[in-house]
Amino acid sequence: MAKHLSKHEVGKIVNLILNWRGGKLTWNAICEAARPAVGKVPTRQSLTAHHEIAEAYKAAKADLKGGRRKMPHPSSLEAAANHIANLERQMKEQLEVIRRYKQQFTVWSYNAFTHGVNEQLLNTPLPEINRERSDGATR
Repeated sequence: MAKHLSKHEVGKIVNLILNWRGGKLTWNAICEAARPAVGKVPTRQSLTAHHEIAEAYKAAKADLKGGRRKMPHPSSLEAAANHIANLERQMKEQLEVIRRYKQQFTVWSYNAFTHGVNEQLLNTPLPEINRERSDGATR
C-alpha cells in the first residue's frame, strides 16, 4: 500500500525536483533521492498522485530539455543585497495585491450568494465574439 505523503514531505520533494542536480531526471531517480525526505523509497505512482510533484517534474524536464541558463553572478555583495531587497519589496507588493483580490472575491462571493447566483451561473463561459459581423459602416 502506498504511503500517504504529508504536505511537508510533498514540499521537500517538489524542492528536490526543482533544484535537481543529480544527472538525468527520471521518476526512479526522484524516488531514490526522496528516500531521506520520506523515510523509505516512494513509488512513482504515489509521487504522481500529488499535483504539485507532477507539475514540478514537468517544469524541471522542460528546463533540462531547453538547457538551463546559468544564473548571472552579481558584481558585488552590495549589488546582490540591493537586488534581493528589490525582489523582497516587489514580493510584498504582490502579496498585498493578492490579499486585496482575495478580499474582493469574498465580497463578490457573499453578494452572489445573497442574490441567489449559483456557481454554475458564475462559471458560464463568455459568449464568442463574432468578428465577421457587419456594423453597418460603409467601406
